[in-house]
Amino acid sequence: MILGSMAPRRRWLLLGLTALAAVALIAAATVVITRLTGDSKPSGAPATGSPTLSPAGTPTPSPSGPPPGAGITGPLNLLLVGVDTRVSVPGWEPHADAVLVLHVPQGLGQAYLFSLPRDLLVDIPAFPKADYRGGKTKLTHAMSFGSRVPDKPKQPSTAQGYELLRSTVSGYTGLRIDAGAVLTFNGFDRLVDALGGVDIYVDQRVESRHRQPNGKYRQTAPGGYTGPQQVYEKGNQHLNGWQALDYARQRYITGGDYARQRHQQQLVRALTRKILDEGLARQPERVDQVVAALGDTLVYAGGPRIVDFAYALGGVPANRFTLVGLPGSGVGKGSAYRGEQLTSVGRKFIGELRAGRADAYLAANPSLVVKN
Repeated sequence: MILGSMAPRRRWLLLGLTALAAVALIAAATVVITRLTGDSKPSGAPATGSPTLSPAGTPTPSPSGPPPGAGITGPLNLLLVGVDTRVSVPGWEPHADAVLVLHVPQGLGQAYLFSLPRDLLVDIPAFPKADYRGGKTKLTHAMSFGSRVPDKPKQPSTAQGYELLRSTVSGYTGLRIDAGAVLTFNGFDRLVDALGGVDIYVDQRVESRHRQPNGKYRQTAPGGYTGPQQVYEKGNQHLNGWQALDYARQRYITGGDYARQRHQQQLVRALTRKILDEGLARQPERVDQVVAALGDTLVYAGGPRIVDFAYALGGVPANRFTLVGLPGSGVGKGSAYRGEQLTSVGRKFIGELRAGRADAYLAANPSLVVKN
């Protein structure tokens, strides 16, 4: 299959560039939060007339004048959201199944990426657009509650849901959100294959609930799945597309969703290194090509164009891209379970990040840094 005169490998390499440019806007987190919790299909374009989100397309910058993103100096906070869309179910409300925040200090010389648990217990503010009165509940519900369109109960708006999620994350972290992306596109596995696979250190033995060793899906059964299953053994591994996607999805493992967040971030780093080695984030024409190819499967929210972010942040050294795992614990037990909360150590990191003391805090709490 050819896209214009573009060979398949080139096409997916470019798709990866824009995905990475949009989420980490450095070539990082976007690919991680696509289809991590299921094999859902794209949700389509955002609601017509939404003031918050717009399609990701950007014009090609003029060859003369300053380079793209010359006016972007930081600090920046980007919100990256992976959405469970299940478009085959009429009226299905989008859920935020992956919520990542990228903080880039002034000067754009380094970046910090951390995840917030989807079940994090937070205060969701009132949102009149959706007739939502506000309340304390799981973070993932901010997207679904905000997506409700009162006069169109069967047509939830992902764009509107993002608006409430953004306000909720900003209120919880105290960070101003400058831009963000909602990712609903498929093709992650083909992207990884186009890059020749990815090298990653598997930090614990992981048994897949969803896949067989040959890549086919396992048979569903009462209470779960049945039949042979793919296993990812501890150690250095080279994963192809379906394996990388499958590995990053697993949460019924030791460490639960916190382990899954860590594995997502490790995969981000592996893919970041691979794509940054190509130097593509500093090639505006290629970024534009990818954005156009993605169309409405990537929804971008913010001020500067994606091509400006990609160029401005494309120079962040790979060794200055820090992945941070915030520890947490459950609130309530058994049938009384209400959600998750960050520990005092995890919550304090966000405060130190706001104050510009992240490096010193991580040096004093090295267990927060995601390694391998």
